Amino acid sequence: MINKLRLTKFTVFDSLDINFSKGINVIVGENGTGKSHLLKAAYAMCSGNNKIVERGTSEDAELAEHLTDKLVRLFLPLDEKLGKLRTSGLGSEGPSEIAADFGPDTCSICVTFNSNSTTGVIVKSNCNYETYAWKPSFIPTKEVLSFMKGFNSLYERFSLSYDETYRDLILSLELPELRADRLQAKATWAMDEIEEICGGRFVFHGSGKVTFRSGTGEYSANVMAEGFRKIGIVKRLLETGTIEPGVSGPLFWDEPESNLNPKLSRFLVEVLLELARNGQQIVLATHDYVLLKWLDILPTSAKGDDIRYHALYRNGDGRIDVESTGDYLAIDPNAIADTFDDLYNAEVKRSLGGMK
Repeated sequence: MINKLRLTKFTVFDSLDINFSKGINVIVGENGTGKSHLLKAAYAMCSGNNKIVERGTSEDAELAEHLTDKLVRLFLPLDEKLGKLRTSGLGSEGPSEIAADFGPDTCSICVTFNSNSTTGVIVKSNCNYETYAWKPSFIPTKEVLSFMKGFNSLYERFSLSYDETYRDLILSLELPELRADRLQAKATWAMDEIEEICGGRFVFHGSGKVTFRSGTGEYSANVMAEGFRKIGIVKRLLETGTIEPGVSGPLFWDEPESNLNPKLSRFLVEVLLELARNGQQIVLATHDYVLLKWLDILPTSAKGDDIRYHALYRNGDGRIDVESTGDYLAIDPNAIADTFDDLYNAEVKRSLGGMK
């Protein structure tokens, strides 16, 4: 679990501290306020934490190499130089920094670099390898089932315009299924519900080949609605154990609503809530009012639901800041709700003859 992320002079952030809930975290904000950057930075730091576990090493140089490569592949900076991710125009004093705290025990990892850096400098402390034996997962905005075949081979050989979240996700989708007796009850429930919604199941044959099988036959995954392909990804991540509540690392999801019919938003939130209730930390970014409202309406304190909203905005100095709250009505500023209020008021005005 990631507890806290601190960003200093990194991309659009001059100085930002964000404390995450152990349940569901919802990132909102206007375009250009850094929602995707925040998700990717947190994901990168979680992957560094996992690298400590894989290597069983305390060598800063090895972790520096891994995180430098990860950040470059996630953000695709100009000339593939880490220093190009440094904030410019907001003061040049001091280095850029990305730092993350993990729990429940004390563990921290910090990356610092300057504008001319090609590598990062890592500082870490008190990391218990066994405690942090988990891997994070990231679902990017675009679905991947339609272009899985051959993608990772191309990614390894050529410079593509896709960031590494796509490659990481495809690798997870191509893992074998968990044994049936290893699947958690809630994971099985979610998988069954997704299959019913889609009217069948996506079948992963290996080497990127994906088909959709229903009672009427078997088809290419590409002919299925993109919204179904997107929730089919969730089912597959549950099948492979990439998402395993209480065991796997955080799930990061950028714009879950993308290409998803609003009718499916309630179902998606119900699935996310059940996963979170069983120990899955979730961090998502959204522009969607329907998804945001279901995240407000469906949680209940009786089931221990822990939802935290993080609103990114530009303050009076033009810098990106964040306000965090557990109360939907206290989200301020809330660009999504404000826009729908404007739409509602315009509709009322038109109905009263005030608009042409």
